[in-house]
Amino acid sequence: MADTSQKIAHGLERPKITQREPMHDTYLRFDDPIPDASELALEDLNIVDPEIWRRGAYWDRFKRMRDEAPLHWTPDSFVGPFWSVTRYEDIMKIDIDHKRFSSSWEHGGIVLGEPMEDFELPMFIAMDEPRHAEQRKTVQPAVAPNMLKVFEPIIRERTQDLLDSLPTNEPFDWVDTVSIELTTMMLATLFDFPFEDRRKLTRWSDVSTNRENPDICPGGEAQWREELLECLTTFMGLFQKKQAEPLRNDLISLLAHGEKTRDMQPQELLGNIILLIVGGNDTTRNSMSASIYGLNKFPEEYAKLKANPDLIPNMVSEVIRWQTPLAFMRRTALEDVEMHGKTIKKGDQLAMWYASGNRDERFWNEDPNRLIVDRDQARNHLSFGFGIHRCVGNRLGELQLRILWEEIMKRFEHIEVLEEPALTSGAFVKGYTWMPVICHPKT
Repeated sequence: MADTSQKIAHGLERPKITQREPMHDTYLRFDDPIPDASELALEDLNIVDPEIWRRGAYWDRFKRMRDEAPLHWTPDSFVGPFWSVTRYEDIMKIDIDHKRFSSSWEHGGIVLGEPMEDFELPMFIAMDEPRHAEQRKTVQPAVAPNMLKVFEPIIRERTQDLLDSLPTNEPFDWVDTVSIELTTMMLATLFDFPFEDRRKLTRWSDVSTNRENPDICPGGEAQWREELLECLTTFMGLFQKKQAEPLRNDLISLLAHGEKTRDMQPQELLGNIILLIVGGNDTTRNSMSASIYGLNKFPEEYAKLKANPDLIPNMVSEVIRWQTPLAFMRRTALEDVEMHGKTIKKGDQLAMWYASGNRDERFWNEDPNRLIVDRDQARNHLSFGFGIHRCVGNRLGELQLRILWEEIMKRFEHIEVLEEPALTSGAFVKGYTWMPVICHPKT
């Protein structure tokens, strides 16, 4: 990493963050000192405080939970009371137990807090069987192995063109220039969305998960609703257009012709669109940024990768583990369940903290806080989930990351991170909003 003088000298302005009031009376004020987890009572760890996520100050809190309260109860928060599940094996057990732990929107869905009664967003990841499988099966052909073979040359050509267009030996923001652009191009292809309007997809993804963030939705809930309704109107038009055309393998055509999805109500269409946008955009773009950041943070691993590019596929899995682009998924208990001497009661909401499980020292053989490009367990990460809700597009995300790094290694001796990146400020999507870099070309 560059030192302070170089940080000042690189010339890129760090994005300004709007000061915001705490979302709960026990939460940190903007830029307040963050106490160490050891200084707090267990019940006061406040793991969903946005200020903790904006400043990347959650790791010691997760470790304390894993060690002292692997089933941790938060009695009061801005998303209501909830359980935190933080150990790898416990998360795995709950994730595959869809009969006792529901992800259905009718019970609260996949994010903490109560959904708005007049703006519910049903989506297939937030459904139980059999509806979940019916809708998942409908969209699966868009990311099936035969389609990955079709996508690979398209992804490679776009990646080559973008990397060839990057400035060398001068600073730029990697997040917007590379990570967002590459993933948004892929998303537009998956949806058969007008390519020139593809940044609308990025915007709707950001809006959908940032209702309380004044830098994304300064107009609050009213703006959030307005922009998501614009998203619905746009996709409803595309959906109806696809219904009048022959079936193709893009996501909208598959939904428009699917036996179980062609008669979806508008809010259900919007819910599935938001799911596919966030799943296809936020996760891959934040892993792309994490790969650059992580290899700078652990330069010996970057050197290892340069010496052996055959490690790229394993490095991709390791980055997805180390980053964990979606920090948690919610479930709701359908019956009383005993765990670690405590009772999760029917109706309780709980968070499976993938971010914590992916750093659980009980499971990972080598230091889980390090990015290790040849880690032998890398593919065992929790980031894609397990069971019936395992990420439907996981192979496509891996493909995009693999191609990116294959092409990076052909062009650049080193991609240097100049300053600590700016982080997302919510506990669900775990990612980066800005990261200044310099690309040093091969000579």
